[in-house]
Formats: sequence, structure tokens, C-alpha cells
Amino acid sequence: MPDEISMEGGCSCRTVRYRLTAAPLFVNCCHCSWCQRETGSAFVLNAMVEVDRIVLLSGAPVTIDTPSASGRGQKVARCAQCQVALWSHYSGAGPRIAFLRTGTLDEPGRFPPDIHIFTSTKLPWVVLPEGVPAVPEFYDVKATWPAVSLERFRAARSRPDG
Repeated sequence: MPDEISMEGGCSCRTVRYRLTAAPLFVNCCHCSWCQRETGSAFVLNAMVEVDRIVLLSGAPVTIDTPSASGRGQKVARCAQCQVALWSHYSGAGPRIAFLRTGTLDEPGRFPPDIHIFTSTKLPWVVLPEGVPAVPEFYDVKATWPAVSLERFRAARSRPDG
């Protein structure tokens, strides 16, 4: 398996624990005002990964339907006990791709952002690092993601529902 890894993570109360078995497809640092409100922070770090590369070790997240800026909503997987958001599913990516919150990983620093998005609404005191792409809104996935990530994404989306 390309990009095979083994890294664990989970919620604050440790009820839900998971193992990530592959490196993320791509990591977005989203600065949109919607993510700011939803997380209560300046931005959110989402590591996109195939759901079959997330192995539950304990607990069972509950899925909460929430609105989104697109109007199509998102499904947020949270711990039923402490309510920490572990990952989301956005309609544009489909149910087989998880937007894993990198802060829930035991070693979140291993996956820095590949791109900063929606920087037009970035808080003015956030300083973006040099050398990391940054765009005012969203970006062209096909032109930005590595070829191997695009192929993994296509393969995940083409799998039959299980």
C-alpha cells in the first residue's frame, strides 16, 4: 500500500481511539469564517483520507448533521461522550473520504498543511508560513494534489458502498 503508516489518535476523553493506516491524501488549513465559528478557533486542519484507512480501535463516533457554507451540509463524526469532532464528511468529497481533524492525532505535527485555503477571511493576526501555497478561496484539486493522491481519491470514490 503506498504511503502506508500507522499512527493513532482519538478524542479528549479517550473513549474513541482510531488508527490511521495511510498518509493523508492532502492537508488543508481552512481559514473560512464558517470553520472559525464551528471550531471556535482561527482555522481548522483537515487531513483528507479514505475512510477504510481509519481503523476504529475503541468507541464508536456518533454522526451529527450540520449546516455548511455550501448549503449542502456536512456530517461530523464526534465522540458521544466528550463531543470532540474527529472527522467530517462533506457532500463534495462523498462518504468514502474523511476530513480528519489533525489535532485528534497523537502526533498532529506529522501532517502540516499542504495549502492554506479561504485566506480572504483569515484572521489578521494569523501569519502564514512562507513556502506553503495559500489561496483566497478554494483551489483546483486536479492541478494541486499529487498524482498518487488523485488516484487514491478516484479509487476510493469508485468503490461500491459496503
